[in-house]
Amino acid sequence: MRVGIDALTVERSGARLVHEVTMEARSGTVVGLVGPNGSGKSTLLRCVYRADRPSSGVVRLDGTDLDSIPEKEGARLVAALPQESGSEFDFSVEEIVAMGRIPHQRSVARTSAEDERLCALALERVGATALRQRSFLTLSGGEKQRVLIARALAQRPRVLVLDEPTNHLDVAQQLEVLHLVRHWGAGREGDGLGGGRGGAQDDVDGRGGGRPTVLAALHDLNLALRYCDELYVISAGRIAAHGPPAEVLDAELLAGVFGVRAHRVTHPGSGAVQLLFDRLPGGGAPPAADGSPANTEARAAGSGHADRASHTTGRTTDTADRTTDTGRTTGTADRTGRAGGSASVTEPVSASGNPLHSP
Repeated sequence: MRVGIDALTVERSGARLVHEVTMEARSGTVVGLVGPNGSGKSTLLRCVYRADRPSSGVVRLDGTDLDSIPEKEGARLVAALPQESGSEFDFSVEEIVAMGRIPHQRSVARTSAEDERLCALALERVGATALRQRSFLTLSGGEKQRVLIARALAQRPRVLVLDEPTNHLDVAQQLEVLHLVRHWGAGREGDGLGGGRGGAQDDVDGRGGGRPTVLAALHDLNLALRYCDELYVISAGRIAAHGPPAEVLDAELLAGVFGVRAHRVTHPGSGAVQLLFDRLPGGGAPPAADGSPANTEARAAGSGHADRASHTTGRTTDTADRTTDTGRTTGTADRTGRAGGSASVTEPVSASGNPLHSP
């Protein structure tokens, strides 16, 4: 499913957090958003899974305005893993994962045998089967993250939104999670969690499966290089550059946007490009509010990145990727405060904050 964001602007309390961003994620691709803290990545993604509403602009799914998609249908199409996910209630791991099936159920239906099968497969896929009877509140940060990814797997979304999906994970788990995201639709044939279109068990509701389109905010630039098809570099709420990761993340841009000196090396095993970082002489600094580097030397080193970004993207640097709104529900996205409140893992909710229904 193609995700498009057109001239999206978000203003809160008189501050413009996202500036007329236009971007597009082609169907089945993994598109990464990278940038300094506070650059607007999370705010942009929240508009895609309907935890927040833009001040202007539109999100489209396969060309359809997200606002026109009914809530429950939107919950079937889009799943989200916010940056901070918690639960105020003592749900078991099985119950958390089963919430991914709620959008596919009738309003009064109980969890079916097929729902249970898909949830068990999702837990197996992330290596969390042994946790199924545990209370979610007793898990470590890494264990919680794996369970929430299993919930998204069980949901069978067409669009997957991930905000720092490797938070709290050790190195091996980071690689495993992003490998899973990258190869989401390559499960065992007929297992119902992905593996092509058209199979008898390919999708519980008959829509057809395949690899979802992924929008992921990442801090680790080497992971972004390895697992993303395309990158959008966000700086002060604007797109600074866009294109294939190895082309976008050059020394000039990294100095200008991130305030670091970067050195490219080749991975001895895979041959992939990897980055090593040093402080800029005099110390680097994140971009200022106007999008320019605060450090004078960084500004000089990165002075050409805006022009190059425009050349790379074929768009102006003030525009960013087109995102899609998912209906008033967050899918299985965690309930999120409308005014800066923290996200919590409960059940899919409508725009008004009311739960759809419990498993």
